[in-house]
Amino acid sequence: MQVIWSSGPSSVENVHQALIPSRKLKESSVRTILRRLEKKGYLSHECRDRAYIYSAGEPPRSLAARAVRQIIDRFCRGSIEELVTGMVDAEMLGEEELSQLAQLARRRRKGSG
Repeated sequence: MQVIWSSGPSSVENVHQALIPSRKLKESSVRTILRRLEKKGYLSHECRDRAYIYSAGEPPRSLAARAVRQIIDRFCRGSIEELVTGMVDAEMLGEEELSQLAQLARRRRKGSG
């Protein structure tokens, strides 16, 4: 996904070439991964000159929000509070992040109220 977000619409070959420095994957493995991402709705493709050109279905932030929603539903009984509390308990959120979240919440309340 990062390759396609940063490079824009890409062929299997382009994604494979971009991944070679960091991952030892065969081109066929990259093709399989891209197909699976498309099946899940993360990518779409069009055919150009007999090659599939894959594009991101949504921006990173939107996809991250969808993934977090799935985690909340599966592991936190649908409770955002349980997720955030778990992150605080696991020391994944420090004072700075908590302060930023509080500021964001205050701005949102002011904007909608």
